[in-house]
Amino acid sequence: MDTVATKRLTLVVDRHILSEAKKYSRAKSISLSKIVEGYLTLLTQPQEQQKQQEQCLDEITPYVAKLKAGFTLPVDFDYRATIADYLDKKYE
Repeated sequence: MDTVATKRLTLVVDRHILSEAKKYSRAKSISLSKIVEGYLTLLTQPQEQQKQQEQCLDEITPYVAKLKAGFTLPVDFDYRATIADYLDKKYE
C-alpha cells in the first residue's frame, strides 16, 4: 500500500467564503482538503505544464460549447422516464 506523507494546515478564511466552499464540496462530494490541495498543486506546477493544460482547455472548450449548443431540452424533461422507456423497449 502506498502512503503519502501529509501535513495539517490551518487557514483563515472569510466566513461567507467558507460557507460557500462547504456547500460546493458537499455538492461535488469532494473534501475541502482535496479542493485546496488541488488548487495548490495547480499553483506549484512548472510553467510549461500549466501552459499545456491551458492549451488543452482552450482546444476543448469550443468543441464542448458546440455540443451544448446543438439542442435544448424542455424544462420539464424527465431523463429517468426516458431511460426507463428505453430500457423497457430494449428488454421486451
